[in-house]
Amino acid sequence: RELTEMQEENWFFRLSAFEDRLLEYYERHPGFVTPETKRNEAVSFVKSGLRDISITRTSIDWGIEVPWDPGHVFYVWYDALINYLTAIGYGREDDEVAEWWPSSHHLIGKEIIRFHCVWWPAMCMAAGLEPVSHVQIHGWLLVGGQKLSKTMAAEGGVRLTDISPVMLTDEFGVDPLRYYLVRETALGNDGEFSHEGITARYNTDLANNLGNLVARVTTIVAAKCDATTLVPRDDSELVAPAREAVDQARVAWARFAPSQALEATWSFIGATNAFLERQAPWKMEPGESLDAVMADALEAIRLVCILISPVMPRVAEEIWRRLRLAGSPSAAPEEEYLVWGRYRALEAVEKGEPLFPRIRSGE
Repeated sequence: RELTEMQEENWFFRLSAFEDRLLEYYERHPGFVTPETKRNEAVSFVKSGLRDISITRTSIDWGIEVPWDPGHVFYVWYDALINYLTAIGYGREDDEVAEWWPSSHHLIGKEIIRFHCVWWPAMCMAAGLEPVSHVQIHGWLLVGGQKLSKTMAAEGGVRLTDISPVMLTDEFGVDPLRYYLVRETALGNDGEFSHEGITARYNTDLANNLGNLVARVTTIVAAKCDATTLVPRDDSELVAPAREAVDQARVAWARFAPSQALEATWSFIGATNAFLERQAPWKMEPGESLDAVMADALEAIRLVCILISPVMPRVAEEIWRRLRLAGSPSAAPEEEYLVWGRYRALEAVEKGEPLFPRIRSGE
């Protein structure tokens, strides 16, 4: 395409005036941008020297009109950022700014760091507002090392339409697909998607570990116990791993590290399966000893339901229903429900169909 030189009149935002203030803000708020590698990228950009930015256009007529100069429209990234505040009523008498700002989080892609981590906090400072409390950067979803794109197919790349989310959810389910995407890659890094990868996660983590745990416990309880009388033991050997999993998951979610939260949860699932292997309740006769083991196992599953509910809400609800528990795992008050010993069944548990039928590679 032939290069065309153009001139137009623009309004500018004096970004250069905020260089020192931005660096000072980053120094005082080390957790403003995460992960740290992306924070360093933003800081380096500021340190390289900021130039004033053009925030209006006169060569186009679509866009938000500049109130004080009708011949201008705002540059799209300038008015887009302001939406974070106007959405909560900024500029209106009945605004909700005090309720939502600045204690909010932005979740953004790594390619728009400059706008959100340099322009936007400077714009807030210029308006006399505290910048948003936290910006979490996420990476790209890659296939074969390439970013999914609508246009890359022309160059032999992978198109977004080559991998159908509908087909994946039909094959694996919505919750398992979400689990794979969240568990496989630390938030902030690029993630590599493959059909082999999701199949392995599904069969290992979900079918073998979680699904097998729920199936073996509900089968034994339904056949040999009265679930409504079972009460977890305060001195169970599962108390310590349960507390560790809850503590680690809580910290990880607060740090925007969902893959670590799930890792802690699956470690607890593994500990519970190992507990059952040692106790071998399938060999035990009905009675107090069996009831004690199964009460502990049911309590472990109850806690697992709550821990997985942010990523697999439908699965958590289904397990909760089979255990015949009151309320909902996703609506459970954290401090009250994430404590060992709260399992109480309203009626007999339900075995149900397998939660995660195994998938053979290539099917």
